[in-house]
Amino acid sequence: MKIRINPFDYAETITKALKPGILLNTNGEKFNSMVIGWGHLGILWGMETFVVYVRQSRYTKQQLDRTKEFTISVPLEGKLSPEIIRIFGAQSGRDYNKADYVTLEEPEYIHTPGIREYPLTLECEVLYQQDQILNDIPQEVIGKYYAHEEDADNFHTVYVGKIVAAYIIKEGE
Repeated sequence: MKIRINPFDYAETITKALKPGILLNTNGEKFNSMVIGWGHLGILWGMETFVVYVRQSRYTKQQLDRTKEFTISVPLEGKLSPEIIRIFGAQSGRDYNKADYVTLEEPEYIHTPGIREYPLTLECEVLYQQDQILNDIPQEVIGKYYAHEEDADNFHTVYVGKIVAAYIIKEGE
């Protein structure tokens, strides 16, 4: 069972959970999920949106570019489990079947499921995407996040997702 919500009523919950990590889910050739710590809940072009940042090298980026949709899964209490952080934060969906580690919940409007264990769910369709322009990023940020040689071509793409559904998954109902 899903209880529809206004995502802005949960802005503080989402923001507090984001720093230690929430899940960005995709469903191209197979379900995939990754831990993210950067994102924004907001309004753009009069629409409720969630913005995510994904590095060029990520399997998640390939899926987003193909499907143009994603879900966000947020714990209502506490944080992501250490096992989920370890696997979803460090292992590629190219090599792991991450659906084996969570219980998928059928989406309402898109093709990417949510995750029951992290019940606050935002279903999003990509409205806009833009590769970062490294020359326009402040040097102190470059030094912190893009200083290593392997990061020079591994910048982020920004994806603005229109929230098409927001709900809390209730287990066992």
